[in-house]
Amino acid sequence: MGMRGIADGPVLVLGGRSEIGLEVARRLAAGRVVILAARRSGSLTEESAQLTAAGAIAVHTVEFDADDTASHPALLEKIVAEHGRIGVAVVAFGVLGDQALAERDPAHAIAVAHIDYVAQISVLTTLANLLRIQGDGQIVVFSSIAGVRVRRANYVYGSTKAGLDGFAGGLADALHGTGVHLLLVRCGFVIGRMTEGMDPAPFSSTPDQVADAVVKGLRKHTRLVWFPRVLRPLSVVMRALPQPIWRRMPR
Repeated sequence: MGMRGIADGPVLVLGGRSEIGLEVARRLAAGRVVILAARRSGSLTEESAQLTAAGAIAVHTVEFDADDTASHPALLEKIVAEHGRIGVAVVAFGVLGDQALAERDPAHAIAVAHIDYVAQISVLTTLANLLRIQGDGQIVVFSSIAGVRVRRANYVYGSTKAGLDGFAGGLADALHGTGVHLLLVRCGFVIGRMTEGMDPAPFSSTPDQVADAVVKGLRKHTRLVWFPRVLRPLSVVMRALPQPIWRRMPR
């Protein structure tokens, strides 16, 4: 283990423009190789500079299309072959989607589900297989309070998070005893590019705050992080609300 319980090796961010993913990488960058995987990877100059300033010994960018699930195994195997065993893999891609459009257009609903659930399963399964072979490594998965009990106001996005949460929990159990640690993070509303133009929900947080909680969870090998922590007791209340009240809850 490297810095206070965090696995040695390169940091891989799948979703290399993610504000949370970059903040996590920035906290882990000192003395490490960082790999940013995203579409239009050639334009990640500013992100790479931030990580270099944070102490990364090298920052590499690779082209990554989350929707192209068939390409995931070869891409991740190539990353391992070129850069060595992965220390921490942060799975940080995803979309909110347009709920109103998704209710009218099945293609949009499917597109949201594909990137927020199907593509995540593809990446996580491939990562788990590679890290099992290593015998160590850590994976960060981002769930959401939206998946704890799906709301009418954002049920397309919420349903993908509910599915991802269940999948990641089962995968964590499957990885138990292999030396591989999976950290599942249940976030509330995060103020950033993804939620730009939306009114912040109660108990909102910032990418900086979430990243601090993630790194703390990685150090302690925590299985599940709620952030902010108040969401954990709040989720009990959410599950208990009668359906006529629940269906009127805002996003």
